[in-house]
Amino acid sequence: MAILTILEFPDPRLRTIAQPVDQVDDELRTLIDDMFETMYEAPGIGLAATQVNVHKRVVVMDLSEDKSEPMVFINPELEVLCDETDKYQEGCLSVPGFYEDVDRPLKVKVNALDREGKPFELIAEGLLAVCIQHECDHLNGKLFVDYLSNLKRDRIKKKLEKQHRAQSR
Repeated sequence: MAILTILEFPDPRLRTIAQPVDQVDDELRTLIDDMFETMYEAPGIGLAATQVNVHKRVVVMDLSEDKSEPMVFINPELEVLCDETDKYQEGCLSVPGFYEDVDRPLKVKVNALDREGKPFELIAEGLLAVCIQHECDHLNGKLFVDYLSNLKRDRIKKKLEKQHRAQSR
């Protein structure tokens, strides 16, 4: 397994729309394992392939404290199940160090393939619903900062660009 490099905002590659996975094979499972290792190391609770510059519709997630509930979503299709929304403070491995409130639907349904390529359906609420929506946004080239005001987004962008310049010296 390998730790992959996580792209950081405002990297334009984060805006790439991921392509559907045609075949679930050992190569894809290796990517999934590497994504889990990268996510746990970061540390985070969700990671989309787009964030590691692989533009396939793959998401890994684990909301447990002890890394015991890994979930894989291949080609996830999301359906909002209610009009009711709530604010959750979101962070992102691609926007390190920033946390902002984002308004999202409370309940969603996701249809996807698992690590073995078997289809499944999941109804999610609370933090799980938020994470699924957040990671699926990545697959569509969208970041949580896109839900913020232009002022907040620009401030975050400037701070991260400054950090990137300092790191590359």
